[in-house]
Order: sequence, then structure tokens, then C-alpha cells
Amino acid sequence: MSIRTSTALRALWQSVLRDAPTQPRLIIAGATGVLGAEVLRRLAGGGRFAHTQVLAKEPMASSLAQVSMVEVAGDLVAWQAVPAQVSVVMFEPPRLYYQRERTLWTPAPEQLLPLAQWLKRCGVHTLVVVVPHAQGRLPDAVKRGLANLDEQALAAMGFERLLLVRSAQKIADSKAVGFLNKTANWMLSTLSYMIPATEQPVRPSKLAEFIAIALEQLPVGTHVASPELLWQAADGGDAHLVVKAWLNSSTVTHQTA
Repeated sequence: MSIRTSTALRALWQSVLRDAPTQPRLIIAGATGVLGAEVLRRLAGGGRFAHTQVLAKEPMASSLAQVSMVEVAGDLVAWQAVPAQVSVVMFEPPRLYYQRERTLWTPAPEQLLPLAQWLKRCGVHTLVVVVPHAQGRLPDAVKRGLANLDEQALAAMGFERLLLVRSAQKIADSKAVGFLNKTANWMLSTLSYMIPATEQPVRPSKLAEFIAIALEQLPVGTHVASPELLWQAADGGDAHLVVKAWLNSSTVTHQTA
């Protein structure tokens, strides 16, 4: 190969690298619990992101080359920004019998707005928030819209893409003591059978799949995934087609910030 040909090929390769779109960097807040572990596994191992950063309370090494821990502590306002373009926020508490999860940082619901402001400083333009709610108690009026002032303030922050995923919480096992308390809890537990299937919690693996698919297709604007939509996507059909139909549907409310 001549020097001239080699130089031309090198210049062509550099041009391809320069013009190729760069993959976004991801921040995960609340990579705890079964859901957090599923979301981390699917997104970090999917090849869609250049790097995944997980918020942690203490120094911690990652066994995956494409995943690193970002140690955070103290007031959110004082956190140092780290470069990222996409973020997923979850609130599921850590499983205390997992040492690794006890070192991860999980936000409290009241920290959502300060956290979102920090993510904006990091350069995040696409944000997914998994919003837990009590199964069977979500009013129809807010299943597909903004539920409170915090969500309205979040939508007004100017994220290019914002997705609120309304996921029903699993009812925690009660440790009631005494015959009367146990009987009362049993009677209350029977009411769960009266809740429609579409209001029941979706399996974490299916919820993580929905989030991954939505991130691939999500257009500009603010979008709210209702509990019924999550069940439709998880109910054995083609989740890609369900998400595509939802995003293209004229009946879906897209509230652009």
C-alpha cells in the first residue's frame, strides 16, 4: 500500500469517526431493589449508551467496564455535575440483605425536584421517572396526566423528553402481632382481589423492558405512561408495537414543557 493510499484511508476513517453520532451517557438514580437491578442490567448491557453512571453514597467499584459509580453526599445543590444526556430515576428502597445495594443512593420523593435540577446541570435532556402509586387508588384523572405540583414543576424545567411511568407498588407484607390484628390484615388483604389486573404491579423485568423500549422511541415532549399501558405492554404481546402505537396515538396526552 502506498503512502498516499494509506494517508487517504486514514483521513477517511477519521472523517467517519468525527461524523458518527456519539452514544449518550446515562445516569441512574435509585438502582436498588429488583426493579433497579433489572433496569441497570438491561440499559447498561444493551449497547445503547456509551457509559452508565450509578449514584452511590460510598466509594464502590463496579465489575462492569461500561458502568461506574458516582459518589454523592450532602446537599443536592452542592453536588458536582457529571456529564450525561439521559437519566432514569427510581424510588424503590434497597434490599438490606444486599451489601451492594446498601451503598447505592436512592432518592426520596421529596428530592425529585432538586435531583432534576442537578440532572439539568449535568446536561441531561431525556429523563425517565418511575412514579410509584398505591394500586387501585390512582384517580382516573391523573393516570395519563400530571398528578401534582411537583410533576408540573418537573415538566416546566425544560427537559427535551420527560417520561413519567406510573407503576403500582406491591403491597408490603405486614408483620401484625396478635389474633385480632392478623385477622384484620387478612380481611383487608382480600380486597386486593377486587383490584383489576391492569391496576396490579407489573413484573420488574417487564417494567424495565418498557423503559428501555420507550427510551428508543421517545419523541420530544412530556409523556405519562398509565398503569393500563404498562400492563398492555407486559401482557405477552409485542411491547415494541404497544409503545409505538401509544406514542403515535392521537388520544395520548403529550404535554410539551
